[in-house]
Amino acid sequence: MKCEWVQTNGTLLLYDELPDDARHELEQHLAGCPACTAELNSLRVFHSALTGLKGEEPSPSLLAASRMHLQEALESAEQNRGWSRWTMDLASLMQQLRFSPALAVVLLMIGFGGGIMTTFRGGVKPNNGSGTNDQSIGNAADTIASIRGITQNPQTNNIEVQYDRLVPDRAQGSMNDPKIQQLLLYAARNNYNSGVRLDSIDVLTQKPDDAQVREALIFALRYDKNPGVRLKALSGLKPYVKSDVRVRDVMLEALLRDSNSGVRTEAIRSLQPVTADSSVRATLLALAEKDSNKFIRNESRRVLASLPEIE
Repeated sequence: MKCEWVQTNGTLLLYDELPDDARHELEQHLAGCPACTAELNSLRVFHSALTGLKGEEPSPSLLAASRMHLQEALESAEQNRGWSRWTMDLASLMQQLRFSPALAVVLLMIGFGGGIMTTFRGGVKPNNGSGTNDQSIGNAADTIASIRGITQNPQTNNIEVQYDRLVPDRAQGSMNDPKIQQLLLYAARNNYNSGVRLDSIDVLTQKPDDAQVREALIFALRYDKNPGVRLKALSGLKPYVKSDVRVRDVMLEALLRDSNSGVRTEAIRSLQPVTADSSVRATLLALAEKDSNKFIRNESRRVLASLPEIE
């Protein structure tokens, strides 16, 4: 074991994050290496000094802003595509295998099982039973050029989605139909026609408890350029402002940043059930004092005036 490796991983030893085999080798190295022992002792002193410090609690407004920035960063981060998603650092893997024989056995079992499943799946033919379309659901979005229209039958609640592929096509089904859901989600995020996006959001608000649907509503409230679409998305998210912190954060973001006063006003009203949240209260206080929009200032003051005093 080299001194460089010991000095690099000494911190992991302090935090008890090293595997047992690696810990044993490192401790044996320290027994015969005064330089590494001195380096680790200095790390221990530094760690003890940091542990004894009492950190300051971040303000509620900082926490809310940080959550929003993190969510934006995660959504805007470019995901690896193709084979790059599955590449790995072979040197790092071999180092882990050296200290974790069990991991090597697990990887071997996974590879063996994967080969069996691949052979099994290769002999299974696709099911061409009845359905809205023979196109597989997983590949439907890749062949869609645009969504042309969305209508819902008030008597049956069935939804018809007209969309363009290489040739015009359409699909019919209930809100529980996976393909209908996929087309609606696609329309909400990707369609150039704001009317179609509005229709899609309007239908999706009927099922906001679905995780994918709620993500689409959050996306629309944050990024859609049409204020009508943003208002519709906000309306669909309103019942979840208490139970979902992401909904609360995106409404705070809309309240602080949206360019439309109507969206901001509706955000204030939607946040009233959670005004006990210190982040919400702090945001309303800031807006009541210095927001450039007089109506937003007055509305914030009205909500704050209705709140009980915090002792």
